[in-house]
Amino acid sequence: MTQSAITPVSFALKARDPSAFAHELGASFRRYGFAVVADHGLDPSVITRAHERAKAFFALPDSVKQHYFIPGGGGQRGYTPFGREAAKGAEAIDLKEFWHVGRELPEGHAYAPFMPANVNPTEIAHWEDVYALFNALDALGGDLLSAIARDLGLEDGFFEDPVRDGNSILRLLHYPPQTKPAPEGSIRAAAHEDINTITLLLGAEEAGLQVKDRSGQWLDINPPEGCLVVNIGDMLQRLTNNVLPSTSHRVVNPSPERQRYARYSMPFFLHFRPDYLIETLESCVSPDNPDRYPEPITAQDYLMQRLREIRLI
Repeated sequence: MTQSAITPVSFALKARDPSAFAHELGASFRRYGFAVVADHGLDPSVITRAHERAKAFFALPDSVKQHYFIPGGGGQRGYTPFGREAAKGAEAIDLKEFWHVGRELPEGHAYAPFMPANVNPTEIAHWEDVYALFNALDALGGDLLSAIARDLGLEDGFFEDPVRDGNSILRLLHYPPQTKPAPEGSIRAAAHEDINTITLLLGAEEAGLQVKDRSGQWLDINPPEGCLVVNIGDMLQRLTNNVLPSTSHRVVNPSPERQRYARYSMPFFLHFRPDYLIETLESCVSPDNPDRYPEPITAQDYLMQRLREIRLI
């Protein structure tokens, strides 16, 4: 997708004209399932420091990184080794490794059984920089959800309770250089839809992200520097009865001249709280769009269902 295919929406518009911002953001989501947000206000130094910590971790020997893999943990915290995850329904594995950071809960919190404690790599100094990015993206995600609520005709604060202490995850992603031929059928990330509510994705240095247009064509996403890519996840698609679509996307293998370069990215998967009941919004049901999801499901049950499908549990 060329930069002009999805016109960036300026987050600065939200302060000047909240309704106009909500309309522009919502129009992009309804058309693509994706939006590009400019002027998002995230501190560049917070992004840079977290990126440096991620690169330092992935540069560690495999034997060291493996120490932070949690068997049976569903990849929800710590390290997930290369070749472990596959897209739903895919036979081939994805060519990536990643680290998950979740919300820090106080001792005795009611969601502790569903949201395991974080682990921290002792080999990397200033790992707290990663948590600073988590918190910044969490706050920005809440602001974006208020605009989504307005576009849906809901109160601006509609999503405040559903995502309060939500099971959100910051994923530090590393796609290693492809100095050897990729396994047959494998790409960096096979076509998939995100499980969560919305995803906030900071731009990667290397290209490769593509979204599937309504026509079935795969289009490149190359956001302008300093922009944020935001997409709808399956949980929000379900809640809105597909009014806001969760669109298939993938990360393709690099061109021959870029195969020696690694690709890093840092998506933030914003989740509902575990006990939130995902039940179709009445305002999103109509004669032309009957309820596709008549059976409600909690966010936790839905998450577990999907983690099984992508082979993490």
